[in-house]
Amino acid sequence: MNLGQAIIEALESLNSNRLRSTLTILGIVIGVGAVIAMLAVGAGAQSTITGSISGIGSNLLFVYKGNSINSVLNAKSITTQDATALLDQTQAPDVLAVAPMVSGSLQVTGNGEQTSTSIDGVTPDYETVRNATLSEGTFITEDNLLGQASVAIIGTDVAKKLFNRIDGLVGENIRINGQPFKVIGVLESKGGSSFGSQDNVVLVPITTAQQRLLHRNSENVDMLMVQATSSSTVSQASDEVANILRIRHRTKAGKDDFTIFSQQDIAATAQTITGVLTIFLGGIAGISLLVGGIGIMNIMLVSVTERTREIGLRKALGARKKDILTQFLTESSLLSLMGGVVGIGLGWLIGFIVGKIAAASGTPFTPVVGLNAILLATIFSTAVGLFFGIYPANRAANLEPVEALRYE
Repeated sequence: MNLGQAIIEALESLNSNRLRSTLTILGIVIGVGAVIAMLAVGAGAQSTITGSISGIGSNLLFVYKGNSINSVLNAKSITTQDATALLDQTQAPDVLAVAPMVSGSLQVTGNGEQTSTSIDGVTPDYETVRNATLSEGTFITEDNLLGQASVAIIGTDVAKKLFNRIDGLVGENIRINGQPFKVIGVLESKGGSSFGSQDNVVLVPITTAQQRLLHRNSENVDMLMVQATSSSTVSQASDEVANILRIRHRTKAGKDDFTIFSQQDIAATAQTITGVLTIFLGGIAGISLLVGGIGIMNIMLVSVTERTREIGLRKALGARKKDILTQFLTESSLLSLMGGVVGIGLGWLIGFIVGKIAAASGTPFTPVVGLNAILLATIFSTAVGLFFGIYPANRAANLEPVEALRYE
């Protein structure tokens, strides 16, 4: 029996039991669809997160107080003097710019609406370091810092919540923690990141935030954002920053009272987390594919039992063991292959729906159905059909013709 003949006979056999074949295929469809959808969601999440991290800025280092690896008592705060020291080109030639920042969460009101958002106190260097682009207005200036000005730049999320629009807002008035501020600019939308939504934020002069809003020491800051001269000098810039801070804080190597993260570190961590999540989701979805395979095995065993006399007649007429084995393996493989093809379409549809729901909820997210996921699901579903079809096929092939013909 050649392969073409085996496929024709398998299709005829499956067609004679349409409902049973359809229900069996459905198990594979659900399994493959789940695998495709979960891998698409994982790939989309990874793409969205890494894209958001890249949008934070280029060649960045983030410097925080404290060290999670080495517990240091009486760790010194990061200060504006530290920021100034990092700009010394003789000690840090690979550092291009430094932007200190303080932040907190406060109530913002405007146009009769209210929202809770992140208030970031920044300097003019923030615009360059964080690639902050304005859709309208101007950025915070040195004069604003010196005068502790009541000016603010708002993100698009804040603009929508307070004014239900994102343009024509320069000159509008808002209140932060009850204090009046004038809007001088609106940030272009960047979406979410590992630091939260970059659109749900209000920027004010760092001096204003320290003295009037967050009531912090005028020298202490929450974080320093350091921009290296290029992507190839990030490592050198990190070492230079660490050496300067060790001297200023009088700490030894290995006993740092500060933590330095690079943009690459954050992106790598995010990719690792989303990668593990994708594997986890794919594994859970794979269980349903395994259940579908067991369904194929069950149906094929029933088919062998029902067709025992047919098998005996075939063998009595000269059919070889290999022919019977090929016939039943072909049937199980066709069941899984057809289920796999339909499952790919189902997985794509689920991913499409998830993307639409995410967009409608205000969190743009696009599941990515990759060729590798399609190949993996197709090959795996076919392998499932072969694996779970071997035992029933082998059982049919080993039936004795005389005993099979006597079977009632």
